[in-house]
Formats: sequence, C-alpha cells, structure tokens
Amino acid sequence: MITIRGAGVLGLCIATELTARDVPVQIAGSPAGPEACSWYAGGMLAPFCEGEAAEEPVTRNGLIAADWWQAQGVPVMRNGTLVVSPARDRAEVTRFARRTSNHRDIAPAEVEPDLARFTRGLFFDDEAHLTPRDALAILTANLQGKGIAFGAEPQGRIIDARGLAARDALRDLRGVRGEMLVIRCRDITLSRPVRLLHPRIPLYIVPRGDGVFMLGATTVESAHRGPVTARAVLEMLSAAYALHPAFAEAEVLELGADARPAFPDNLPRIRRKGDTIHANGLYRHGFLLAPAVAQMVADHITTGQRPEFMDEDHD
Repeated sequence: MITIRGAGVLGLCIATELTARDVPVQIAGSPAGPEACSWYAGGMLAPFCEGEAAEEPVTRNGLIAADWWQAQGVPVMRNGTLVVSPARDRAEVTRFARRTSNHRDIAPAEVEPDLARFTRGLFFDDEAHLTPRDALAILTANLQGKGIAFGAEPQGRIIDARGLAARDALRDLRGVRGEMLVIRCRDITLSRPVRLLHPRIPLYIVPRGDGVFMLGATTVESAHRGPVTARAVLEMLSAAYALHPAFAEAEVLELGADARPAFPDNLPRIRRKGDTIHANGLYRHGFLLAPAVAQMVADHITTGQRPEFMDEDHD
C-alpha cells in the first residue's frame, strides 16, 4: 500500500497515475477545497507562454498536460492563448515574442472581436485551459469510484505531495503568494485566456463561461496565506479596465489568495528521504506540470526509472 499525503492537484494526479498501473493507494487528506492552493489556480495549459520566464523543462513537460487532463474526463478548452499589450507598451509584445515559440502575430480582433481596440497580438494556437475546481472534483470522483480512500491513516510507503505544508521536511521550499479575483461581466465575450503585458501590472484573464472571468497575475515572494490585499485588487481591476473599459462595471464574485510551493530555481523536485518520496515545487505551473511529475513518480515506483526532476543533492 502507498499512502499519498496531500489531495491537491499533484497528489490527485499521482494517485491517478499509480491507480492506472494497478498500484494500491490511499490518500491521507480530504478532497481538495479552499485550503488548497490548487483551488485558486488559473488552469491555463500554456507551455509556450510560460516559456517566456520559465526554464525549458517547464515547456517540454507541459506539452502533455492538455491530452492528459482530457483523458481523465476533464473538459479542456483548446482555444489557444492571446497575448496583447497597450499601445504604449507595444515593445512588451516584441520582447514576449522573442522569448517564446509556437505563436503567430495577429490582429487580436481576428480571434476576440471584443478586443478590437488592440492592434497587435500574439496567438498561441496550441494552448488550452480548464476550470481547476472542476478538474479537482473529477479526479476525486474518478478515484473514489475506484475505491480509493480519502482521509486514511498513513501506512506503507509514503508519497508526500503536501505543497507548502511540507516545509517541515523540505527546508529549501519557499512560498510564492498568488492573488486572484473572480468577476462577472456579461458585456464582454472572450473564448480563451488573454494575457495583458504590462511592465508593472501584467494580467491574465481566463473565461469561465456565462460572463464569469478569473483574473490573476500577482507573484509575491511571501508564504503569507491571508486575504487578498487592497493593492492587488486595485492593480488587477485597473489592468482589467485597460484590457476593456466594460470591466469597470463587473460584479466582484470572489477574492482569493494562497501561497504556492517553489524551490530556488522554480522547478519541481522529486526527492527521496528514507521511505518517503517528496514530490513538490510546482510553483505557478500546477495544472500544467502535475501530470508529467505524476508520471515520473509512478514510473519511478513501478520500474525504478530515475525521474528527470529527481534531486541529485538529496537522494
């Protein structure tokens, strides 16, 4: 028996991969809810966009994400990603284009008519997005349907996927705070995630359907998990207004914040300590990288294959 500590996105993905290999597992945690940083994710499966700031392994390992999630029965919207910037910051689009790949230069109105006020954009055709809370619920239901127990007492080998809570065992793990808003604005229609480039206040906005949008962008070097700050709310709403003035009349439905687990280089780690395997450090790439990391963990357990993200210094 293998016990997985943590029922956030990575713990659920690992349980799914092990179950598919007929490895008996149980989960020592309750189904993910507002206490999990996965709850506040954007759900963008955007490996090429993330390549603007992330290391090459993030893009390469993120390429399987959309297919993996869809194979689990999670609705995946494969509408691409649109990147734009205000006219005064047009150089930001040029910089972003140089640092990424698999995009084409377009007039944003070609794919998002409501953004005709922007004259230039980058379109990443092969990217996708999902709704994180639906994805977590579907993985949980799939596992429960196969008899996997949640809230179990730990026994057997342990896989620790507790995120930031694992700092009691991983001293080099740090918190990176993210803040988000959910708003409703029926005057705007978007079919895909849009990233607004700005040297000070970058923004991403993800459509959730029925005029509902999730806004996010903040990356603060802090493990603080308290409520969203007034500054973050003002900056995100200001950026949304810059994307489209109609967002000024949006209803604010939800505010959320949490701290994401990250290692110094912002890449994941798979680390053995005695009989425990730690899988952690997804940073801001939870739903993008969790499938690949979960496959690495499952392959390591079932075949002894050494994972790409195995930490050499802490075997």
